[in-house]
Amino acid sequence: MFSTPAIAYEDNHLLVALKEPNLLTQGDRTGDADMLSLLKRYIKEKYDKPGNVYLGLVHRMDRPVGGLLCFARTSKAAARLSAQLRDNVLLREYVCVCAGSAPDNFTLRDFLVKDSETNTVRRVPSYLRQGREAILHAKTVVRMDGKSLVVVRLETGRAHQIRVQLSGAGFPILGDQRYGSGKKMQIALWGMRLSLRHPITDQSMVFIAPPPDSGAWAAFKREIDGLKKIWPDIPPTA
Repeated sequence: MFSTPAIAYEDNHLLVALKEPNLLTQGDRTGDADMLSLLKRYIKEKYDKPGNVYLGLVHRMDRPVGGLLCFARTSKAAARLSAQLRDNVLLREYVCVCAGSAPDNFTLRDFLVKDSETNTVRRVPSYLRQGREAILHAKTVVRMDGKSLVVVRLETGRAHQIRVQLSGAGFPILGDQRYGSGKKMQIALWGMRLSLRHPITDQSMVFIAPPPDSGAWAAFKREIDGLKKIWPDIPPTA
């Protein structure tokens, strides 16, 4: 049973909260609990709001993945945050543990096609002119015991993008039951850093929430604690 997500920031225009792993970002046909509904209920109860509560979903996160998400409290904020996302002003940065020895710095560009029936995504050759282009930039922080701790900055936001692209490059994410390999465990992919400009004041804002110290993350605790220093070295989006 999921409770109200932890709130990292909240005002009349913007809300930033932490999504738990295995919680839907928004409702789907399963009828399972979702973050958007939980936050709407939180706002309704906290401010004793009558009727429906407006909360705009700016970006999404795969169900198994945890980390930071931002939401708009007004339609004006939603439009401005969506524009930031489109223009790569709103940046989503993830940390993950991959199998194999990933390169020091790398950029992945693929075309992805989603099968809605199976809820899976696959890479296709660009000459087929199918799917949507997916781009990410990444940096390997450390390699240890056949695994790599990698930080990823998304330039595009496609379904299952990080998971599919890293798997296709030969570095599947630990615990990814759909695109990875290995024993069953919580997926080692986490939305750790979110940077944006406030939709009304235009103030630069950065939010950081590290993953838990358990599971695949435990071996990399020291490196994760120092991640804030290495983020500026990730190749910028262009």
